Amino acid sequence: MKTTIIARKMDVPKDLEELFKKKLGKYDKFFRDDAEAHVVMSKRKNMEIIELTIMSAGTIFRSEQENSTFNNAFDCAMDAIERQIRKNKTRLEKRLREGAFVRETGEIIEEIPEEPEMSIRVKNFNFKPMSAEEAILQMNLLGHEFFVYENDTTGEVNVVYKRHDGGYGMIAPEDKK
Repeated sequence: MKTTIIARKMDVPKDLEELFKKKLGKYDKFFRDDAEAHVVMSKRKNMEIIELTIMSAGTIFRSEQENSTFNNAFDCAMDAIERQIRKNKTRLEKRLREGAFVRETGEIIEEIPEEPEMSIRVKNFNFKPMSAEEAILQMNLLGHEFFVYENDTTGEVNVVYKRHDGGYGMIAPEDKK
């Protein structure tokens, strides 16, 4: 697994870098050789934060944890990713056809200032056609409240989202007839 470790406003200690890579090695049993792991380290007040993102075959697993030490936060993030994998393993095997999530994922984040005190965070990504069920699964894996995707039946851009009552909703463009 290719591993990238980034530290915000600090240097990455070599011992932590080696420890993280070693611990991520236990995930080799779950992912293909093309899997990529991104670890972002940052500090906020007295807490140390780890953002762990693993991408494999177009599926994204993500966890953000904060703790008193980077090592503890990383262990919590790894546990959260493993829970996601185990929770969704049968759904991934049963619902998805082989290669259903295979795509090039290139995420570009840039700040576009509109006014001096306001900025908009822009995320660009490639997406491929998928069913609403696949989009809901991907949304849950990412831990997001909504997910934008291309409907594999209609070819239209749709949005699935979590409802307050625990269900899911879908937003689709209106037919122009």
